[in-house]
Amino acid sequence: MRLPNLLGTRNGRLSAFFFLYMTEGIPLGFAATAVATQLRRMGVGPAEIGAFVAAFYLPWAFKWAFGPLVDVFRSERFGHRRAWIFGTQVMMAATLAVLIFLKLPDQLALFTAILLLHNTFAAMQDVAIDSLACNVLQEDERGLANGLMFAGASVGQAVGGSGVLFLMAYIGFQSSFIFVALCILAVTGLVVLPMKEALVQATAETANKAASGLRHAAGEMRDFAMAAFRSFLGTRGAFAGVFFALLPAGAMSLSLALQSNLSVELGLNDDQVAWLQLFSTIASAAAMVIGGMLSDRLGRRRVLSVSIVLMSLPVLYLMMVLEQHGYVMPREPGSAIEVPAALVTALWVSTIAFNIFLGLMYGVRSALFMDVTNPKVAATQFTAYMALMNLAIAYTATWQGLAIEAWGYPLTLAVDAVFGLACLALLPLMKKPASEREQIGDAHAGMRARRSAFGLGLLCLAWLPYWAFRADTGAAQAIFNTFFTLVFVVAALFMLAGREVLGAAAGATLRRASIWLAPLLLALYLRKYLEELAAWSSPLLSKPVFMNLAEGLIYTVPLLAGVLLILLARCNWATLAPVQPQ
Repeated sequence: MRLPNLLGTRNGRLSAFFFLYMTEGIPLGFAATAVATQLRRMGVGPAEIGAFVAAFYLPWAFKWAFGPLVDVFRSERFGHRRAWIFGTQVMMAATLAVLIFLKLPDQLALFTAILLLHNTFAAMQDVAIDSLACNVLQEDERGLANGLMFAGASVGQAVGGSGVLFLMAYIGFQSSFIFVALCILAVTGLVVLPMKEALVQATAETANKAASGLRHAAGEMRDFAMAAFRSFLGTRGAFAGVFFALLPAGAMSLSLALQSNLSVELGLNDDQVAWLQLFSTIASAAAMVIGGMLSDRLGRRRVLSVSIVLMSLPVLYLMMVLEQHGYVMPREPGSAIEVPAALVTALWVSTIAFNIFLGLMYGVRSALFMDVTNPKVAATQFTAYMALMNLAIAYTATWQGLAIEAWGYPLTLAVDAVFGLACLALLPLMKKPASEREQIGDAHAGMRARRSAFGLGLLCLAWLPYWAFRADTGAAQAIFNTFFTLVFVVAALFMLAGREVLGAAAGATLRRASIWLAPLLLALYLRKYLEELAAWSSPLLSKPVFMNLAEGLIYTVPLLAGVLLILLARCNWATLAPVQPQ
């Protein structure tokens, strides 16, 4: 029996995108809930689990870089986007199947690296799915289709999280990798393969693009960086949106590894963890619909403000109950210490309440970003906001895992509840421009660029005293490292995009220095692996020589980057001024 082409009918298209987004949610639920739970049972510490979850979200922070590749490389035989979706889903399944041969927790680093590769294919698939949706969905289908996409992702997270935990009693942990891979391949076989994407006739321009390959893709990414740079700095609302996206929108601890860690330590078995995640997912999905309806009637910023405040309340409640019962530092799973029933009850109540408020916030936040996005570069700017939001999830998962081991659960929850409210200070600035002309850019864009360059330069210079006296920061050292890593990433992107926007106004020296310093700033992330790198370099350099060279670069690169950014702040950013109508 031949399977139907779901893209050929309205209901088919809606169903297709529901199931396609489900394949994106399955691995996220699997990693954040099922795998994180089992790692904690194996004795893996909260910091390592936090880093594991952060690595899983990291590719989504850079998914915009896959857009040019998806646009340029196409197959007439298999369909442009269909070929990408098929290929990435096969690779997602293959990387999951490989995991069955690894032994945990001994090979956690390799396990994390393979799942990072898996999620890179998942993020690439997301770009192709969104591109397909933009091309095949009718205008009157897009609202319902987007709702079904988010619902599909939620169902996928429930399948990958709760579903896998339920099945582990029957198939074991290792076999669950095959189950998740088969779930993805089921969508591949039943939905993707029968698709018939409309054939796009190759033009001379298309042929030239394909021939130029990666060179054209690099040019597209360069254009993306410039367009995003201009859009972010063009208006006050768009500029505030950058920082709003980089900050967690409310407390996040009960949606990341902290909740999974605590569930295991409090004695919940796999079925109980699965039920908790399932009920939380259902509550959150229902709240997403309610939040959208309320925002249409009461206003987005009002609903968003209330939701973000409410998200901190369950976190503070759980903090107080843990403190009251003296449950501070993480404990080994299965320890002989009796766990009061009140702690388990508090975990259930706080987790479900938190997910209700998270759902109220979720869709409203995306709609607010659409309000401040320049419609002429909507795909570019909105995708970048979403990428920054995923970066916020990644660094939050990292610092919380480290903080649990350094400070304990109550203080980590308290910091999360307070830090989650910081984004509220930016909400008054995120107003939709009154006219289309104002939305393109205003006269203050150059000033924003100068202030951004100067601020990033000072932060790079602040690295020097921190690194010199890092031992004095004690348990907070890892958190400082995470913060400066984020600073280096943002500074590197600012340099690369800023040099293109400034053009000749930057001068040849600053332009050349930017192109060299930006990769070196990104390479500073390798400082955490200096011991391993020193061992690999032993045939060429002795360990002392290598470590001295590395230490010199760790000081020199941020110093030069800080000076360069301050010099960029002194440049003439007149190119950002809006073009006056004739």
